[in-house]
Amino acid sequence: MARNKLTFLVYIIIGLALIGVVTQLYSNATSFLANLFLMIGIGVAVFAAIYFLFLRNRAPSNDMKKYKKAVKQSKAKYKQRRNPNIKTSTRKNLQSLQVKKKPSRRASHLRVIEGNKSKKKKRASN
Repeated sequence: MARNKLTFLVYIIIGLALIGVVTQLYSNATSFLANLFLMIGIGVAVFAAIYFLFLRNRAPSNDMKKYKKAVKQSKAKYKQRRNPNIKTSTRKNLQSLQVKKKPSRRASHLRVIEGNKSKKKKRASN
């Protein structure tokens, strides 16, 4: 019951805020927009101050250093090196050989079991 009263109170406050915003926008729009931009600017300034003072200088964790090192090693290991000295004609021949190869199809692991479907099953109820 108290929860219903609380939600009703929140809806009333939101409705009054909307009415205030609309009347402020209608009566003097320039000061409303100036106040809006001022609030956004102050919010950005506070966020930037918090970010540059506290968040930016945090040292990365030891796990993150290990992860970045592993990624770097993996990229170095699996990097595809292409030889630029191969002539284009031999490269085309290699590509045509690769296209002509057909992969062998494996035999299916499923098989058909022939059954005698014409016989009726003997049941205990018959």
